[in-house]
Amino acid sequence: MNKWPSLKQLHYFITLHETRHFGEAAEKCFVSQSTLSKGIQNLEELIGCTLYERDKKTLVFTPVGERVVEQGRELLAKGQDLIELGSLCQGDSMQGQLRVGCIPTIAPFLLCDLVQEVNEKYPQLTLLLREDTTTNLLAALRQGQLDVLILALPVDIAGMESLVVGQDPFKMVISKDQASSISTPIRYDDLPDEFVFLLEKEHCLTEHAVSACKLTKREKINPFTATSLHTLVQMVANGLGTTFIPQMAIKHGLLDNQNLVVVEPPGQEASRDIGLVWRPSSSRLQAFHQLADIVEDIL
Repeated sequence: MNKWPSLKQLHYFITLHETRHFGEAAEKCFVSQSTLSKGIQNLEELIGCTLYERDKKTLVFTPVGERVVEQGRELLAKGQDLIELGSLCQGDSMQGQLRVGCIPTIAPFLLCDLVQEVNEKYPQLTLLLREDTTTNLLAALRQGQLDVLILALPVDIAGMESLVVGQDPFKMVISKDQASSISTPIRYDDLPDEFVFLLEKEHCLTEHAVSACKLTKREKINPFTATSLHTLVQMVANGLGTTFIPQMAIKHGLLDNQNLVVVEPPGQEASRDIGLVWRPSSSRLQAFHQLADIVEDIL
């Protein structure tokens, strides 16, 4: 009969990978160090391969060990989804905790309203929030560290489920001093080279804005990038050029008290989709759809 690794053994090994210390890993797993070591040893025997190497100071994980960590995290996430099926039997999908991830170009302009609405409609539900880049959030979702994400779509979600809940239009902003010398409607051909400033590539808003606003002339893009929307606005307000800002950020006062003019970008109805993303194995589909209804209303 085949012998299978247990989720507990995978949990021990993944925690060791995170802490790089047997004592800390055992403490986080609420077991003795000998129990943790034995569980990891059994895991190695079942897999038939060395998973890590240890010297006096450090732990070095083998390529197979790294793969075990990667796939083990996904298995633990699916195991968690399996356990959560019990909540469906009790009909309490909007109770307990819901771990929500959101990207930085949405979070400051949506999450405050979202938390307020959830508190009013579902007082038994607690939202735990994490703000991070799309890549990091998707990794956390696959590993079971988050339950659902609020992202700008389209984006490669690699097998996850998604639901679009609304659109967020793009606007162009430019300093009032420079606006007088720029004819409207704006044509990219009329702009100086390197006149358009964008966020770092880690932010998906850059790709979405360039695509939605049909900016195909790369020579118009300045190679210097900003780390946040607030920094981007300050650069433009100081007369360096122009940029794209989502409507939800403008609505929530990002441009207040700034020396800026808002204009329509080239193209028709340039916008990004806002959507929810979750694991296909998750048992909290009903909760995600109810959360989507709230986000849609806010948008």
